[in-house]
Amino acid sequence: MRFVFWGMSASRQRQQAILICVCLAVLIAAVYWPVGHAGFLNYDDDEYVTANPHVRGGLTVPGVVWAFTACHASNWHPLTWLSHALDCECFGMNAGGHHAVSVLLHAVNTVVLFLVWRRMTGATWRSAGVAALFGLHPLHVESVAWVSERKDVLSTCFWLLTMWGYVRYVEQPSGWRYLLALGLYTLGLMAKPMVVTLPFVLLLLDYWPLGRTRWAKSAAIENVSTPPSQLIKEKLPFLALGAVSGALTYWAQRGGGAMASLVGVPMGMRIANALLSYVGYISKTFWPVGLAVFYPLPAGLSMAAVIIAGVGLVGITAAVIWWARRGPWFVTGWFWYLGTLVPVIGLVRVGAQSMADRYTYVPSIGLFILLCWSVPGRAMKRQSMKVITCVAAGAALAVCMALSRVQVRYWKDSETLFRHALDVTRDNWLAHNSLGNALMESGRLPEAIEHLEQALRIDPDYAQAHNNLGNALMGSGRLPEAIEHLEQALRINPDSAEAHCSLGAALERAGRLQDAIGHYEQALRIKPDLAEAHYNLGTALGRVGRVGEAIEHLEQALRIKPDYAEAHTNLGITLGQAGRIPEAIEHLERALRIKPDLTPAKNALARLQARQ
Repeated sequence: MRFVFWGMSASRQRQQAILICVCLAVLIAAVYWPVGHAGFLNYDDDEYVTANPHVRGGLTVPGVVWAFTACHASNWHPLTWLSHALDCECFGMNAGGHHAVSVLLHAVNTVVLFLVWRRMTGATWRSAGVAALFGLHPLHVESVAWVSERKDVLSTCFWLLTMWGYVRYVEQPSGWRYLLALGLYTLGLMAKPMVVTLPFVLLLLDYWPLGRTRWAKSAAIENVSTPPSQLIKEKLPFLALGAVSGALTYWAQRGGGAMASLVGVPMGMRIANALLSYVGYISKTFWPVGLAVFYPLPAGLSMAAVIIAGVGLVGITAAVIWWARRGPWFVTGWFWYLGTLVPVIGLVRVGAQSMADRYTYVPSIGLFILLCWSVPGRAMKRQSMKVITCVAAGAALAVCMALSRVQVRYWKDSETLFRHALDVTRDNWLAHNSLGNALMESGRLPEAIEHLEQALRIDPDYAQAHNNLGNALMGSGRLPEAIEHLEQALRINPDSAEAHCSLGAALERAGRLQDAIGHYEQALRIKPDLAEAHYNLGTALGRVGRVGEAIEHLEQALRIKPDYAEAHTNLGITLGQAGRIPEAIEHLERALRIKPDLTPAKNALARLQARQ
């Protein structure tokens, strides 16, 4: 078996392919250049990087063990954790470095997609069109510009490399080539479990463009048909690995509380939302405006819209099957789109969103295949039609680039991102909460309180908004109201370590020190690596004279978060009380290196130096 290209020497083909790869990479760099100046977000980036001590510590033996054994953030994806840890090892907390790696992976994915599809089909320019749309489409900005979505670009890299390994196996079957494809698939599952649908896609590739069945001709390979039973047998090890990954994912998300129950979101509503989402993703692919980081699940769905969506999807599927013999790419493209969305279409609900742009990162490839292979062959032969086709394609890519560049700018910080989300969505309680949290962190408490109260007007049982509003009210000196909201957060979610920690801080300010210590201790029982809880508990224990325990908790806070200036300050003060003056001075000086204007550290250091 061998792949066949026509009409050009091998040398010209290689030069042309290299030039296309370089152009794709340069265009992607031009679109995503602004993310090098973007920061981390207050939405999931803390779980994945900024407040995760196992990741912030870089590549360490304990960190590697944790990556393979933990189900943190309701997922088991050790390669994703190791990727983030490697970034921290190389760039520390410089967000630009983390973003640059994601852009690099996206560029690699785009180039590999082009090379693999070109190898399977022999159609250089159509393959380049698929890759260009993939690399430059605005729907993919979320997967690339959001640090927490490293799992998207990383898992897709292994997805495409698995396809490459599989094509090599089809070209010249051998045990080691098969094992290479299987190994790459395993790595993909360890980056994100959505790769579980890849065996289904491999069967689609067997149909077209590889032409391994009797129902469709190969696009660019000299091949003979293989019995369907043999094709399915080849996929059994892939399916077995996918089943294991699916079970691990279900267990992790169930245990992490990310999976919604049927009581909260009935199956009928899930099916209706899934049908609307399938159509919605197609709409956003061809009209990518009004994109947001979070689309809230609407309170009610129009039954007429659901019926129209269902009938439309069935009609398209029937048409695809009808046209299969004339255009087998319709089958591969359409069922690629339908099948790869199944894990995230909402039948098994994870999270509270109705849909998400990041979920289209791999499925949209199917739509791009449909679009690029629907261009009539004669348009690529006649000079006049070729010019029209090239101009139309160039205009479409230029629009994609312009829209993507605009979308990239929304991801520069939390405030910009969530203000945009509020502009293009309705009743977005999560965007109000996240914007309020960003405003609170920048000291704009009245604005923060306004948005947090709006989040609770939309969803009164939103525990995180109660917690954030309690913190904002506490910062404004409104302690009774703050305590009320923090207690409400714990009534809704008794296992919120952050709410226990915040309530402890409010109670400590109100003079109820022993009650505060109890909540700090409860926070650490729930989340032992919560640096703020160790810091608050250490400070409170120091106030009641339990100096040894106070030092222990402050040191633990710094092991988790080494650049915690306030913890260095209080540890220095507490060590000074214990008579350990040199150590105290060292911590106070480190606090001032991190925050040169930290007044408590300056005053404490001056006192200790005077004592010396």
